[in-house]
Amino acid sequence: MICRSDPGRTPRSAPALCLAFTLAFAPAFASCQHTKPDLAPAAAPAVAGRVRALQHDLDAILAAPSLDRGYWGVLVKSLETGETLYARNPRKLMMPASNMKIVTLAAAAERLGWDYTYETTLLAAGTIGAGVLDGDLVVVGGGDPSLMDAAAQPLFASWVDRLKAMGVATISGRIIGDDGTFGDEPLGMGWSWDDLPDGYAAGVGALQFNENMARVTAAPGAAVGDPASVAVTPDASGLVVRNRLTTGAAASEESIRAHRLPGSAELELRGSLPVGSAPSVHTVSVDNPTLFFVSALRNALVSHGIDVRGPAVDIDDLKNPPSRDEGVQLISYRSPPLSTLAVRLMKASQNQYAETLLRTMGVAAGAATAEMGAAATGTILRAWGLTEGGLILRDGSGLSRYNYVTPDTLVAILAHVDHDETLRSPFEASLPVAGRDGTLASRMKGTPAEGNARAKTGSMANVRALSGYVAAADGEPLVFSILANNFETAGEVVTKAADAIVVRLARFRR
Repeated sequence: MICRSDPGRTPRSAPALCLAFTLAFAPAFASCQHTKPDLAPAAAPAVAGRVRALQHDLDAILAAPSLDRGYWGVLVKSLETGETLYARNPRKLMMPASNMKIVTLAAAAERLGWDYTYETTLLAAGTIGAGVLDGDLVVVGGGDPSLMDAAAQPLFASWVDRLKAMGVATISGRIIGDDGTFGDEPLGMGWSWDDLPDGYAAGVGALQFNENMARVTAAPGAAVGDPASVAVTPDASGLVVRNRLTTGAAASEESIRAHRLPGSAELELRGSLPVGSAPSVHTVSVDNPTLFFVSALRNALVSHGIDVRGPAVDIDDLKNPPSRDEGVQLISYRSPPLSTLAVRLMKASQNQYAETLLRTMGVAAGAATAEMGAAATGTILRAWGLTEGGLILRDGSGLSRYNYVTPDTLVAILAHVDHDETLRSPFEASLPVAGRDGTLASRMKGTPAEGNARAKTGSMANVRALSGYVAAADGEPLVFSILANNFETAGEVVTKAADAIVVRLARFRR
């Protein structure tokens, strides 16, 4: 299974979302670099010696026998001078895993702006009189990925209050989810079928609730061999659970595997839990994000006193759907801005947010598809001085194993962002901080990199990635990209090697 710690293959004959960009690398840095004063002649050899010592030490880290079968791409540059301090296979295409989110967020911030928000509207497809909305309530989604269950419930309650204030006590028709803002392609190209039941591989849509995930809580039975119990929340998930979980011996290991085919709401759980163990919680994807949203909203309307006579339905399932252009707007809600959404995207490595942004860029470019979002990304990167060769983009999150990128492409993007006053602060604030938060919370603690390095992690089977920024011991800002592919050793060993490189950079001084 892939991309589990950062929190997938669907055959498709549609044109590949393939963008290729390589660096006009020196020009990209030359246009925005800051230069240090020239070193005194006597000091230059000493500085060169310290750079060589850095290179020797990084070579030694990567020469460990446990890393012998893997393939590494590493690039380290000074953000002040553009000087390359270390390079290994910097122009080789490699799978980035969630380092693809660096590309997606940078392009989205440029195309949409940090103040961009998503709009969700409630429309009346009918008349209101005598306390009754005589028709349907239509919810039109704009793609907001941030409506988590805990936050959505008070929001839904506030919508109920506003509907009651408009005189609505009864809705005679249905609660219809209009997800037409995005194209009908919930999954990314190249996502693995065996990832799809898991929460990190949830499909995306224009209406999204609880990150399109449900929570499964499994608990062992009273005795070995007893069936385990399973509870799924929220209630509106629509999932039909086939529970094949059993209770194992006290000394056994927990093993829970989820199986669900695309287009099916049937979720099968297999495996066992040790007797006497604590309940185990897992996230799983829902089959229909739109129906998930409107079902949760209908439940909230009913529980807060509005009589809803019709069911919750996905507009795609209707033969004669109401037109959003003919509905009367009752309520409009806007999400937090992109600068806020970016924190969840990067620190938690939330795949759904990245896929949403890719499609949103497509909408802004004229077509509500991931393919158009990829094309828009290409236009942006070319404007930044990157030309063909260094990036193959198949999804926005990095969950696809069809993605490829070079370390110098990632470094060039990070350098451009750092030198752009508009992009820099929110982008860098969204990155995990070593030893402090996000996916780096437990890494590089007690080292000079703790609280210093800001970087995006990436993790899936036989892939590890870490790219971002770190200040050297003398304060010089450095940008780096570390990609590892095709290794057979434990992922933790590769992760420790990447961390050792960043710690060594934090100790470097000229």
